[in-house]
This record gives sequence, C-alpha cells and structure tokens, in this order.
Amino acid sequence: MRIAVTNDDGVYSPGLLLLYEAVSPLGEAVVIAPLEPRSAKGASLSLEEPIRLYELEIGGVHVYGISGSPSDAVHVARELLGEVDVLVSGVNIGDNTSIQNILVSGTVGAAAEAALLGIPAVAFSADVEGPRQFLDEGYRRLVMKTARIVTKLVAEEGLPDGVDLICVNFPREFRGVVKLAPPARLRWREKLERRVDPRGRVYYWLYGEPMDPEPGTDVYVVHVERGIAITPLSLDFRAQRVSSGELERLVAEVSSAVAEA
Repeated sequence: MRIAVTNDDGVYSPGLLLLYEAVSPLGEAVVIAPLEPRSAKGASLSLEEPIRLYELEIGGVHVYGISGSPSDAVHVARELLGEVDVLVSGVNIGDNTSIQNILVSGTVGAAAEAALLGIPAVAFSADVEGPRQFLDEGYRRLVMKTARIVTKLVAEEGLPDGVDLICVNFPREFRGVVKLAPPARLRWREKLERRVDPRGRVYYWLYGEPMDPEPGTDVYVVHVERGIAITPLSLDFRAQRVSSGELERLVAEVSSAVAEA
C-alpha cells in the first residue's frame, strides 16, 4: 500500500510527523508537504511558478518538502510514487469544521484534490491551541489510533458510494464521543475591521467570532460534546434539492437576453 502524507502547516509541524507515525505501519508511507505553512489556501495550485522539491530529514523521517501548496503535493506524490493508494492530510493545527472552514482549508484542499483524481483521501484536523498538544502522550495515542483505523478502512474497503473524502476533527479535550456528523454551514461570524498604519495608510483586518453551533453538526460534536466528528463529503457541487422547473424561468430569461444581443 502506498500512502501519501501531506499537510498545510508545513514540513516542520509535529502534526505531520504524528500522522506519518500513525499510518506508516500500514504500508509505504511517504511525506510530501509544503516547506512553509500554507494554511487557508484551499485547493490552490501553483500554475504560474515552478514547484521546487527538496529532500530533508526531520525527526529521523525522510521528508519531501515542496515550494508549492498542499494540492501541489498531491501531484508531486503521484510523480514520485507512480501510484497512490490513499492520501492522508494533517494533522492540522486547528479544527476544520463547517463548510465555511472546509472551503478554505489547505488540509482539506489536498484531500479534495486527491479525491478528484480518484485517490481515496482523509483529512485530519484537531482543535488544539498549538503544536505542543501533539506532544502530550495521551493525546498522541488518541490521534494515532483514530488515524490508523480510519486510514486502514478507507484504503482496504474504499469509500461508500457518493462519498469522495472524509474529514476527521478531534476535540481539544476528548470525552469519549465519536459521531458521524454533517458539516455546519458556518463556524464564524466574519468581521472586517478598518485600521490605519503609522504612515496613515488604511488597511483592513479580517477575523471571525465563533457562532453558536447547530446541534448534530461537526462544530457541535467537536466544540460542545468534545467528541471526534467524522464527516463524509461529496465533491458533487450540483444542487440536489432544486427541481429543474424552479429554474426554467432563469433559463428562459437568459435565452431571451442573449437572442437579442
């Protein structure tokens, strides 16, 4: 089994080596990740600049560092390994709950890029304040056991029909709950603050205030129940709940407009 291990926090993140340690007993695991943090880059690709490749040894592990994004790492992994049986991404410092976070997450972006290429993929994230919590032995065991089990099942049995990738989010303090949970729509109420720098130039600072989580969602499981949320995702962006009849007027209006242009 060939396993590609990547992340968006960079090659020096302890969460990356923790994930490698978790899945390496399952097969040939290779670490390929950005040299520097690339958080909140989504599924961005380096299309206007070269992707540089560097070989490093970090914590006794041979690592490939790239100059590009987490999604770039997926393509480099295919080039180096020839074939990738499963891709795992993380363990991210900070949870990736809610559609709002999922859409911008580099951790999930790499898993989504792999899924588009037909590679089973899992993104792992943790609601931790910083990398030091990954050094706690109890927390390490929790994350490693979960990551190993999930990766093994996905690699050996594949993903269910209609599921393209899986997101696994760990709470800061685990209270024994493990649930399948759909993603919440929003995690943050985004704020834009206008400021002025010492030279009198205006700039803006974007930040978020946490919203009350909806029961049953991934945000609720991780932040209220303090459980592990397992969230299956589909990359089929086609609206499922809207009948074609509801959009016929839109199609008619556009057809009329372009006919008169």
